[in-house]
Amino acid sequence: MSTTTWAIDPAHSEVQFKVKHLVITTVTGHFQEFSGTVEAGEGFADAKITFEANVASINTNSEQRDGHLKSGDFFDAEAFPTLSFTSTSFTKDGSDFKLTGDLTIKGVTLPVTFDVDYEGTATDPWGNVKAGFEVKGKINRKDFGLSWNAITEAGSALVSEEVKLVGNIQLVKQA
Repeated sequence: MSTTTWAIDPAHSEVQFKVKHLVITTVTGHFQEFSGTVEAGEGFADAKITFEANVASINTNSEQRDGHLKSGDFFDAEAFPTLSFTSTSFTKDGSDFKLTGDLTIKGVTLPVTFDVDYEGTATDPWGNVKAGFEVKGKINRKDFGLSWNAITEAGSALVSEEVKLVGNIQLVKQA
């Protein structure tokens, strides 16, 4: 079976995370610098996926919070400048997919599974073939050594352990 190589189009993609703050609101952040490739057969069968994000590119629209997230309390961007993902399986789940692989954050590698919605394939006005996907999942940040927290006067955690991950990914077919 022949395979096709696809690359993430960062100008038309976003990689976000969502975390509960004070148990009452959700803070959303994203990585501004990331890349990835997909090697896939027809219909993305048995795709092999790699992804990497620059931790220093984290953005939550708060310079102070971003600095804290880059510190040793969380990502330790100086010692661990990237987070990465390498797939171990990409399987059909109805009309969509289940993506399983190894996620590495702060030097800790653990298996994770994401739900992937295939949004379709189209050709842009310049003749580039594009494919769209939405990737969704959850991780426990403490599993990856992102364990800093504080307790409020009411006794609740300042930052939840559960982190929702959402990627809206546009791939471009490589020549």
